[in-house]
Amino acid sequence: MGKGVGKGRSNSSARWLNEHENDPYVQMARKQGYRSRAVYKLKEINEKDKLLRPGQIVVDLGAAPGGWSQLARPLLGPKGRLIALDILPMDPVPDVEFILGDFREGEILQQLEDSVGSHSIDLVLSDMAPNLSGIDVSDQVSSIYLCELALDFAKEHLKPKGMFLTKIFQGEGFDEYLKELRQTFETVTVRKPKASRPRSREVYLLARNFRAV
Repeated sequence: MGKGVGKGRSNSSARWLNEHENDPYVQMARKQGYRSRAVYKLKEINEKDKLLRPGQIVVDLGAAPGGWSQLARPLLGPKGRLIALDILPMDPVPDVEFILGDFREGEILQQLEDSVGSHSIDLVLSDMAPNLSGIDVSDQVSSIYLCELALDFAKEHLKPKGMFLTKIFQGEGFDEYLKELRQTFETVTVRKPKASRPRSREVYLLARNFRAV
């Protein structure tokens, strides 16, 4: 029985690796010097929705390996700031301030808040995702929890009319989260970038014009 499980797992791993290696976005990222295929998700959304502009203060949650920060930081210009955070180490990206730690821990959250200081944030990006267990119900709950944390942070630190972009998986809790976003921002748009694999339940929610209280 153990062998069967191991074989199934190795077959699925080999299948994933083969798919990954043949993925056009993986190949394009390598060619263009980006750290991950995820960069093309943000790139498409930014080209459509014009999120990133010179002079902004941006926070990138779940930043490792750094593809989003690579794309975003040059667009902010010399007067902009980008603060990135992840539980995993990330090789330095020029002019990006990186915090290593778990966003759910008070000490790390405080470090992020100290780094932001008294400045209000223009845009919060969240590409956070939990370590997937393969148990759909559990993974969905973990994913929504991270989305809630990111939204709580955005509510605390966004300037009036600020923007929030988060990855979320469609399923239990999605509709409630979408409703909460619509109460907090003037407009909310669902985006499914071409680089998101078609079979994935992953979408991005773009919330604009924060209704600061």
